[in-house]
Amino acid sequence: MIRNWLRNFMIGRYGPDQLYIALFLSAVIVGILSGLTGLGLLHILAYALLIFAMFRFLSRNITRRRLENDRFLRLWWPVRNFFVNRFKRLRSMKTHCFFKCPACKNLLRVPRGKGRIQITCPRCGERFERKT
Repeated sequence: MIRNWLRNFMIGRYGPDQLYIALFLSAVIVGILSGLTGLGLLHILAYALLIFAMFRFLSRNITRRRLENDRFLRLWWPVRNFFVNRFKRLRSMKTHCFFKCPACKNLLRVPRGKGRIQITCPRCGERFERKT
């Protein structure tokens, strides 16, 4: 019965998206920090983030919420990809070496322990020699 009421209540509303999740997690983190530091301003900020997240979640203006989420994703994906690529690079450092192409600055991954090899950049075709 409650499930049907909730389903009917959410019809026509925007619901959760990536920006909602980011706002909610930010509110939780800021709330924890406000509890640890005792700063009232952080407490107010945590509530403001939570209220804004719930406003977006329950909004009926779907097109505007979608545009907000798209703007957020355009800012978030480069940051996310930076950290994901760094993590992948750290995981494969035992088996591979990384070099930048001197011409186009493309990052190239080469197997480790092959001695002195000639590397060809797949993007620009530049050839250079490095020791792995």
